[in-house]
Amino acid sequence: MKVTIITGASSGIGEAFAKRLAGENHNLLLIARSETKLKTICEELKQLYKIEAQYIAIDLSQPGADEQVFKETQKRNLQVNWLINNAGIGSAGDFVKLDLQSEFNLIQLNIATLVGLTQRYLKIMREDNGGTIINVGSVASFTPTPFQATYAASKAFVRSFTEAIIAENLPYKIRFLLVCPGLTESKFFENGSMSEQDKQTLSHGFKFQTPEDVVNEAMVGLHKGKTKVISGFRNRLLVAALYFFPNAMIVKMGAKGFRPNFQPIE
Repeated sequence: MKVTIITGASSGIGEAFAKRLAGENHNLLLIARSETKLKTICEELKQLYKIEAQYIAIDLSQPGADEQVFKETQKRNLQVNWLINNAGIGSAGDFVKLDLQSEFNLIQLNIATLVGLTQRYLKIMREDNGGTIINVGSVASFTPTPFQATYAASKAFVRSFTEAIIAENLPYKIRFLLVCPGLTESKFFENGSMSEQDKQTLSHGFKFQTPEDVVNEAMVGLHKGKTKVISGFRNRLLVAALYFFPNAMIVKMGAKGFRPNFQPIE
């Protein structure tokens, strides 16, 4: 049976992708940590759209999780023809005060697991001469971000990695899309152990997009043959403006703006 894998599918952008693609008659394999949430979503989508929906409850921030997922799909005889690498966590604050293990988990989830899943299923897609891979990056990937140093760097990796993989696979009939959302209403801040104050500081008063907005723009871009979508008009303007200023200036301004909240003078 052909299925679409969606990681981080229990809420936010991942859940929005699940609902959108179920409505387009995709059979789904949803992956996240919460078995209760995954089971509920699967039952709802099966009843509403008459598709098959399965799940794997696993912590993708743990080493080897990508291999466990791959082996489980083989065990279930599932043919993965869509892979949506959406799972990710963030962090914010003075780097030396952040929990180091949490930073390692962020790197494992945002980078290593994404790379592992991409390679494992890309091999099969090449053999099948078709498939779709969507990697969810971030607007934060376009510039170093003080007080979000590890998170922004992890998303810069996702952007660079995806753009390179796209070029490598031009001879094959595989669609790729890099989605770069900005601030989105989701459990991103909660899952990254960030406070409501952190959320307000990082948002600078900008309006949050809904997960449905992000997914809609992603799907429109995919069907138009685009390989990169920056969701939200303001986010596209922001990224365009970044090219006119050197990183040194942007980083200095960012640090100055965030420092009073994340690194107050004692």
